[in-house]
Amino acid sequence: MSSVTTGIPAVDLSKFTSGDPAKKAEFVQEIGNAFHSVGFVAVTNHGVDQNIIDQFYAAGKKFFSLPVETKLAAQIPGLAGQRGYTAFGTEHAKQSQVADLKEFFQIGQTVEDDDPIKDEYPPNVKVSELPEFHELGNQLYSAFEEAGSNLLRAIALYLNLDENYFDKHIHNGNSILRAIHYPPIKGEPKSAIRAEEHEDIDLITLLVGASADGLELFNEDKEWVPIKAGVDAIVINVGDMLQRLTNNYLKSTTHRVVNPPRERWHLPRMSIPFFLHPRSEMDLTCLESCITEDNPKAFPDSTAGEYLDERLREIGLKK
Repeated sequence: MSSVTTGIPAVDLSKFTSGDPAKKAEFVQEIGNAFHSVGFVAVTNHGVDQNIIDQFYAAGKKFFSLPVETKLAAQIPGLAGQRGYTAFGTEHAKQSQVADLKEFFQIGQTVEDDDPIKDEYPPNVKVSELPEFHELGNQLYSAFEEAGSNLLRAIALYLNLDENYFDKHIHNGNSILRAIHYPPIKGEPKSAIRAEEHEDIDLITLLVGASADGLELFNEDKEWVPIKAGVDAIVINVGDMLQRLTNNYLKSTTHRVVNPPRERWHLPRMSIPFFLHPRSEMDLTCLESCITEDNPKAFPDSTAGEYLDERLREIGLKK
């Protein structure tokens, strides 16, 4: 993978955490401007240990190589795919009825204090054949939470909010770590691509480098632009919840994962996004500061939990 990022702006998170007020302010403007104009950014010096990423990738490959019946044992009815395994051909984009060409496994929040929100979350699904998959997933989940909290503090400052505005909303939040496997393409797809065009549901998504190219975003010029992040970068994008909160000021940009050229159909693809969700009771009512005469309120009032439920039904995970 290249060390150079193309297609989106790149920023350095160490500026924000350096303790230097000038560098911190510079980072706030850089990430805020990127989220306002593009909706995507590549972040370096993010603090997520590459060794954990690599080990979780390796464990994910082992899981997806298990027999189908073993994987299906980790698919729990009634959880809408929010924990454990979701089989190939289940999820689709909200505007499409053709399933994406992927299977995935999801790890959710583990509440370790006496927070009553623990009752809202089902337990994570453990795969007895691969205990390290869950252990490494928990480590990566925590690292993503920490990086994400720093990014949201910068976003809060950009929006002229208190720096810690998001902290209480994401403490024990409903975030999801997802390992996605796009198997080799064995025949002409009907109409689906690996992941149809969509927007993410959450506040922000953190995506560590995928094992193959394919991610594209839809820009203001109505063009699909390939995104390639440097090997040391995490791709971050705005989700619909943050777009709603900011009344479209920060962009939840449409993106997709396209199929590779035919000569590379035999190659699988893996990616690991972390969907940073707030607690279900967070109020997503548009911020008054983002409502103007030129930009009137665009969304009905909603909590994060209500909006998540609506979207899970739209994409076929919840019936």
